[in-house]
Amino acid sequence: MHVQSAPELRPVRPLLADAVEVARQALTDLGEDRVGPHLGVTADDDTTVTHRFAATIPGYHGWQWEVVLSALPDTDRVTVNESALLPGPEALVAPEWLPWDQRVRAGDLSPGDLLAPRADDPRLVPGYVATGDPVVDEVAFEVGLGRKQVMSLEGRLEAAQRWFDGDHGPDSEMAKAAPSTCSLCGFYLPLAGSLRAGFGVCGNELSADGQVVHAQFGCGAHSDTELPTGAGTPKFDAYDDGALEVVDLPTRTEVVVDVAVSEPAEETEVVTAEVEAERVEAAPTEGVEAAPTEGADTVSAEIVEAESTGTAERTSSDAVDEAAEAGTDSAPAE
Repeated sequence: MHVQSAPELRPVRPLLADAVEVARQALTDLGEDRVGPHLGVTADDDTTVTHRFAATIPGYHGWQWEVVLSALPDTDRVTVNESALLPGPEALVAPEWLPWDQRVRAGDLSPGDLLAPRADDPRLVPGYVATGDPVVDEVAFEVGLGRKQVMSLEGRLEAAQRWFDGDHGPDSEMAKAAPSTCSLCGFYLPLAGSLRAGFGVCGNELSADGQVVHAQFGCGAHSDTELPTGAGTPKFDAYDDGALEVVDLPTRTEVVVDVAVSEPAEETEVVTAEVEAERVEAAPTEGVEAAPTEGADTVSAEIVEAESTGTAERTSSDAVDEAAEAGTDSAPAE
C-alpha cells in the first residue's frame, strides 16, 4: 500500500491508513463492482484521509475511485464520509469548459441562428460617442442622432488586421503572382470612412466578387490585363520553332522481294523444231510426194527462231496446218 501525506507532510494515522477494506466495502455496498487495486491513501487533516482505487470501468482509463474516511482522535471507529469517481493524472478528460461566446468561431453561424454580441463588447461603442471615423462622427454631429452602436477604433483595427492577414491581403500567394494591385484596378470599390485608404470591395464577378480586399492585393483578372497578341491562347504562348531541337532520324531501307508467280501452264503443247520435222515426215500423203520445199524450210526456220528467243509458242495443230499448206502449194501433184 502506498501512503502519501499532504504537502505539509502530515502523517497518516495508522487506524485510517489500515482501513483499506472498509473503503472498498463502502464502494461495494453502493453497487460499484468495477473497483481495481488500491492506489494509495492521502491525509486530508488529522482526522480525515482519502483512499484511492483504480477504476476498471470501460472507457474510463486512468480514472480513480476515491473514498473519504474519518475517525475522531480518541476513538478507534472509522466512518465513511463520501465516495466519488474522479479523473487521475493519466485520465482522458474533456477540455476546460469555455463560455459559449468564446467557443463560437467564424463560419459557425447558419441560417436561422441568432448571435448576440458579447456583453460590453469592446468592438462597439454607442453611436453618439466620437469614434474617430470622420464620416460617422460628422453625420452624428449634424443630425444629432446616429446608430445605436458603431464600431470602435479597437474594433476597426481588429477587422483591418484580419483582412490584412487573410486570403485577400497583400501577402497572399495570389497577390504575389498578380501583375498589378487592386488600388489601380477598375473593379476596385474603396470603402468609406477611416478604412478607405487600405481596403475596398472587389466588383469583378470572376474574381473576389463582393469580398473585402486590401489595396495592395491583386489577381490575374485586373482591369488592365492584356491578352497576348498573335496566335495561341491567353494561357499558353505560341510555340517558337527556333527553340525546337531538330533530330535527323535514320532513313528506312526498303527491301523489295520479287516473288515469281507461277501461272497455270497452258494445256497446249509446245512444238519444237525436231518434233515438227518428225511429224511432217510422218504425215501421210496420198498421191502427193512429200518433198522438201522452200515453204517447209521457211516454217521450220521460223519455229526454231521462236524457240531460241522465247517470244512465241505455237500449238501442234497450227504447225501441222501450216506445214501441210506449204507442202501442198510447193509440191506438184503427180
